[in-house]
Amino acid sequence: MKAFSLIFIFSLTAGLTYASPNDYHPVTGEPKCMDCHTPDRKYSIDYTRGYTCGECHDPVFSDRYTEIDSRYKTEAMHSKQETVEKRQKSGSSNSGMESERKDMVLVPAGEFTMGSNDWWPKSGPEHIKSVDAFYIDKYEVTNKKYKTFVDSAGYKPPDHWENSKIPPGRESHPVVYVNWFDADAYCRWTGKRLPTEAEWEKAARGTDKRAFPWGDKFRRENANTPQLGKEDTMPVGSFENGKSPYGIYDMAGNVWEWTADWFLPYPGNTHPDENYGEIYRVVRGGSWYDCTYYRCGISAPTYNRIFFNPNTRNNNFGFRCAK
Repeated sequence: MKAFSLIFIFSLTAGLTYASPNDYHPVTGEPKCMDCHTPDRKYSIDYTRGYTCGECHDPVFSDRYTEIDSRYKTEAMHSKQETVEKRQKSGSSNSGMESERKDMVLVPAGEFTMGSNDWWPKSGPEHIKSVDAFYIDKYEVTNKKYKTFVDSAGYKPPDHWENSKIPPGRESHPVVYVNWFDADAYCRWTGKRLPTEAEWEKAARGTDKRAFPWGDKFRRENANTPQLGKEDTMPVGSFENGKSPYGIYDMAGNVWEWTADWFLPYPGNTHPDENYGEIYRVVRGGSWYDCTYYRCGISAPTYNRIFFNPNTRNNNFGFRCAK
């Protein structure tokens, strides 16, 4: 199996079990475990609570990450303060921020069904949630937009940008290698914020309980998921048939998206999970890469939720903003 050596800023060490070539369908290329683990069948085990999960979701278990974690927290605080000071000096109505207010979609106030009874225990139970009206970005934040932020606010660019320049041909791709603090700082700089989990799910799902932004059946051609086989990000808005009920792009696949919320249980959830609390932030939507490779199921459903340390930076995490 192809090694994904750049997925995380730290090394994945012993304990991870990879699927062998014999575990995949010769035609579709998908893991054979998907014969059983499909969106219409309930999982009996929540694999994300297994022993090896901490190596990705809680990297502070790593001695090397302890040093990185401390450095990122310090950088985040300093960068956030510098951003606020520069905005106070320059004013908040610059042309870059005005352009950021475009390409947003209004999601009306009202109730919708959040969560699922037929997915991982952490994504349930299904319940009715009400949200106020809000705006959300039509597209994931691109490298081009993030570059404006980096240049104007003096913010640290993603580590893979050589000489602070966007990788060639990647201007319209979603920005990656951004942690929760980076995403939060960008949204605040534009006069916006990260969406809550409820806002994100309603924007992706609508009010008809659909499993995917486009409907109830998974279609590999509708999103940049591992099943599409691109193994990389794609320009935002590439899938016209993959839009959500409100006309929002890439809410399944391309990059995982940071949300504002801590990983907490839903009302009525009785499933014990030691990871609940104000420790991890929730990411939504799946990406071009997900843990189907580790046999923990497709990540694209609108109600799927995953927790990660807010300092995590890798090549399949990005974000969009709300207001």
